[in-house]
Amino acid sequence: MEQYEPDRLSPAQVAAMRRSLTNGRAALTRRSLLRASATGALTLGGLGTLSACGIPAAGKTEGGVSSEDRSEKERKVVFSNWTEYMDVDESGRRHPTLEAFTERTGIRVTYTEDINDNSEFFGKIQPQLAAGQDPGRDIIVLTDWLAARLIRLGWVQKLDPANLPHAFTNLSPQFRNPDWDPGRAYSYPWQGISTVIAYNKKALDGIEVKSVSDLLDNPKLKGRVGFLTEMRDSIGMMLLDMGKDPARFTDDDYDAAVARLQKGVDSGQIRRFTGNDYTSDLTKGDFAACLAWAGDVVQLKADSPDVDFVIPDSGYLTSSDNMLIPNRARHKTNAERLIDYYYEPGPAAELAAYINFVCPVDGVKDELAKIDEDAANNPLIIPDKAMQAKSHAFRSLSAKEETAYEEKFAKLTGA
Repeated sequence: MEQYEPDRLSPAQVAAMRRSLTNGRAALTRRSLLRASATGALTLGGLGTLSACGIPAAGKTEGGVSSEDRSEKERKVVFSNWTEYMDVDESGRRHPTLEAFTERTGIRVTYTEDINDNSEFFGKIQPQLAAGQDPGRDIIVLTDWLAARLIRLGWVQKLDPANLPHAFTNLSPQFRNPDWDPGRAYSYPWQGISTVIAYNKKALDGIEVKSVSDLLDNPKLKGRVGFLTEMRDSIGMMLLDMGKDPARFTDDDYDAAVARLQKGVDSGQIRRFTGNDYTSDLTKGDFAACLAWAGDVVQLKADSPDVDFVIPDSGYLTSSDNMLIPNRARHKTNAERLIDYYYEPGPAAELAAYINFVCPVDGVKDELAKIDEDAANNPLIIPDKAMQAKSHAFRSLSAKEETAYEEKFAKLTGA
């Protein structure tokens, strides 16, 4: 188990967090960028506890510490999630799948959309977890790199397979064995997040784009290409294009990927590195093609006939947002029952139909087709086996690697 120490973040890491908060994936509501204006501005306040003096040490705990499980006495579960990452009814106030769970089980769900950014949320729960105290939540949803961190620190509980029969059976193969949680002993994906190439057919005007190399090498696209400010996405897609595995790359491989992108910057081939604001450039045609997140592409395609996507033969990046049960959570069994519920095809289909991210549940296509046939046939929501085979994950990084890689990427992007 990793020992918890007060980590001093480098300026590059702080800059990366700020990019994520202001225009990276964290700035996008999980439903759609097109609805982001309704959610209000995000705060950078969470960075205050993570920058300059580093994360304050608040003690150490042993891994997988449970509290008295009050699930039988207290028929409730407290669930913290990202904004607009749950199905809602037409009123916008009720969550049909959660209500159906309560009706079936008698377990009341206190559902809170209080996660706007991984680092900011970590700042909220870190003092309690480090001190071995109840964080006041039974389920939290974190992106894979931070989920990995909490598992290494021993701050989340090991799941009981007996309470997760649907999750164990129906978890999609592409999500089963991340290097940070082999076999999913501590986590289950809430949704997947894929990075693909999106393009504007009108802006391309017959130019063929099938790979990252096409983005960087075709002179007809000079100044009309976009990459992402999220390091793992841009570097991961570059590594795949170079024939390298993002799950097993070396320092030299990373440097080669940065150099390849630097050439595109220096030549003017790359217009800019963006967060979610690439959607505006893409729909207007300022970007002829760019790296994009699949959840955005689903929405953009629905609103613009000119927008489409391609999966390179070399593959694409997939990360995930993951459900975990923190130490000292008071309703572990109830939490496991809720996790398992969302791996039943019916509830999984209802969720997928609303939020349009990559569904991690196998066998959901027929159920989803009853709700939305287009969504059921969309490989960005329900990847077929061929597409699943092209999915790759960016490997876990040590603290030293994280610092070095973010510094190099910051120089590349001018952050």
